[in-house]
Amino acid sequence: MFLNTIKPTAGAKHAKKRVGRGIGSGLGKTAGRGHKGQRARAGGFHKVGFEGGQMPLQRRLPKRGFISHLRNDTAEVRLGDLNRLKADVIDISVLKAAGIVPIHALTAKVIVTGELKRKITLSGLLASKGAKAAVEAAGGTIEMPATAEAPKGKGKKAAARVAAIAKAEQRAATNSASIAEEHARTAASAEAAAEAKPKAKKAKPAADAQPAAKPAKGAKDSGAGKKTKKG
Repeated sequence: MFLNTIKPTAGAKHAKKRVGRGIGSGLGKTAGRGHKGQRARAGGFHKVGFEGGQMPLQRRLPKRGFISHLRNDTAEVRLGDLNRLKADVIDISVLKAAGIVPIHALTAKVIVTGELKRKITLSGLLASKGAKAAVEAAGGTIEMPATAEAPKGKGKKAAARVAAIAKAEQRAATNSASIAEEHARTAASAEAAAEAKPKAKKAKPAADAQPAAKPAKGAKDSGAGKKTKKG
């Protein structure tokens, strides 16, 4: 056996199909496309998996499992990574600055990997049950941001309901504060106007003064009422 005589086993290699090269090739005339139809035409479009309008295979098969669409927003942090940090209060910004979590991560979750030998405070970070026990055993604490109680139900509608309730409460508080301020301003202006208005003093009659006597009805003026007779 020589190197120049080595070749693949018979049947291991097949020649590439050359369609449309005459009847003798077996792929002449219609070139393996069949007679008429969309697939036989040049430029006939059909997407991968299209089965002529019937329910395709990828939709007929049952689906199992679940992949969260938020998996890329939550990064995992090991206890050993936290032990190397110098900060005592650790939040998502500290982790991003240290390069432990990606810059696009919205939050992080601490998992039980490695050892934590110092006292730290986790602010706004998630933690598994074992990680919480490890942090508390080292003398640390976990501070989670206060969240509003979610109403009955799950999903986007429940979250939208919570946001609407919070917005309505904020609007009501703002309106009540503005109304109270307006009432206080009106009362203050009315009180100032009342103090500025001068008080009119009524003239009292003198104690010794007596009312003038009215003349009798039948009495007439003696001088003015008499007529003089001429000589």
